[in-house]
Order: sequence, then C-alpha cells, then structure tokens
Amino acid sequence: MFDAFTLDRVTVGDVTLRVRHGGSGPPVVLLHGHPRTHTTWHRVAPLLAENHTVVCPDLRGYGESTAVPTTADHAPYSKRTMAQDVVALMRALGHTGFAVVGHDRGSYVALRLALDHPEAVTALTVVDSVPIGEALARCGATFAQRWYHWFFFAQPDIPERVIGADPDAWYGVGTRNTAAGMGEENFADFLRAIHDPATVRAMLEDYRAGLGVDRANDDADRAAGHRVACPVQVLWSTRDDMADLYGDVLAVWRPWTTDLRGGPIESGHHVAEEAPAELAAAVGEFLRTAG
Repeated sequence: MFDAFTLDRVTVGDVTLRVRHGGSGPPVVLLHGHPRTHTTWHRVAPLLAENHTVVCPDLRGYGESTAVPTTADHAPYSKRTMAQDVVALMRALGHTGFAVVGHDRGSYVALRLALDHPEAVTALTVVDSVPIGEALARCGATFAQRWYHWFFFAQPDIPERVIGADPDAWYGVGTRNTAAGMGEENFADFLRAIHDPATVRAMLEDYRAGLGVDRANDDADRAAGHRVACPVQVLWSTRDDMADLYGDVLAVWRPWTTDLRGGPIESGHHVAEEAPAELAAAVGEFLRTAG
C-alpha cells in the first residue's frame, strides 16, 4: 500500500498529523471522509502520483492524527480549524499553492480551505457532498431519515456509548466494510480507528462542529456572497443518494463557485475504494485543464 510514498508525522499547531506523500509535479492534497483514514486513497494516490505530488493526511482526530480536547462550541474540530491544519501541513512540506480533493467530511474541509485560503488553493474537487449550510437548509424528511446520524452524532455522550458497545456492528464490519472491498491494509487501518474510543469521540466532534460553527461559517459566506475563486469540480456516486436528495447537484453548487464542472461516477459512496481508476482519471483531467 502506497508503494514509494513516504510516511511522516508532522506537527502543525496543536496537533500532529499522520501523512503519506509521494510522486512529483504540481501538489494535490487528498482529504478523506468518515469513518475512513488517509489510507482510503491507497488505490487513487499512486495513479495521481504519476503526474502530481500527492499528499494524504489523516484529518485531526481521525486515524493516527492527534485527537485534541474539545470546547463547548466544538471549534477545535471545525472545518476552519482543520483547513488551517492542512495549509500548515502543506507549507511544512514545501507547498504554498496546491489543489485539494475532498470526499465526504473531507469535502467540507476542502471547501473551507478554498474559501478561507484562496491564495493557496489552485483547484478544488469535492466528492459526494453539498456545503453543510446547503444540506441543513434543504433538510427534509428524506434527508433526516437517510442522514439521521448527523443529528444522532451531535448528541452529547450517547453516541460514544452506543458505538463503543459494538464498533463492528455500527460501522458494518463484514457487511458494508470488508477487507476484500477496501484492501487488507486499508481495512486494518479503519478497524484500528473505529476501535479507539478517543478517535471515535473526535470523529463525533467533527459532526458536532458541523451543526454549529461550521453551518454558521457557511451561512456567513453565503450571506456575504463569497464564492470559491478557483476552478471547482463536483463529483458524485451514482449509487449514493446525492441526486435523490438534490436533483441537479451542480445547481446546488453553482452559487458557491465561479468556474464549475463535474458529473456522476458509477460507484457506491466510497468511490476512492470502489472506482479508483475512474476517480483518478476524472480528477487528473480536471487538474490538467483547471489552469
């Protein structure tokens, strides 16, 4: 896994991030979602590394990156804070400008990177998401039923107890998530994460921040008319529910962007594991043409 990549631990501010990086060429950072770690990219990163320097960190609190104490407003796990981590990491690795690809929760960090640090982000790809503020503003019965975990995870203490009682059952080990589907080393990394109570709590803090400080930051940007300045690619999995929830996914993103493109990929939700060649090809072509 990640042949010819370097595994490092880089301290940025109050956290130390586990990161793999390799390849050569223009830099791109890949940001994973929940409940994955950076190893979810193990089939995509080598393909992109043929033409790019690829950086794959564990977000703060995820995998083997530091899980810091939280606060009443959950700001230590806000996407703004996570985005600052990534900027500091990339600078530590020698990159002042870079493209960013985010999936699931990582896509919210990627969007915040592009909005807060336009001088650093050269291109943005988001996979299987709309902005948090948009998702919550459009929340109806279908969203609440299918994405109920957003609201369950936001409750104090109870989710930790429920997940901790049987992490394998909660995260579908042997059903939704298997070594055969994920790759043995990626699966093992995922298992370590979901069985670590500190990591589980940190992952939940990500969601708690999402319903509060992250939504407020998104809403403030929309009210101010802020848009992502760099080219944006939006991709979504055909066997996920993005089209069911939002219809024209690109239409949801259009008010947030100045240069928008994208479309569906035949895959389930974990597209980096299920359709890595297609994802790498779509991202690679976008980065080639994004200017």
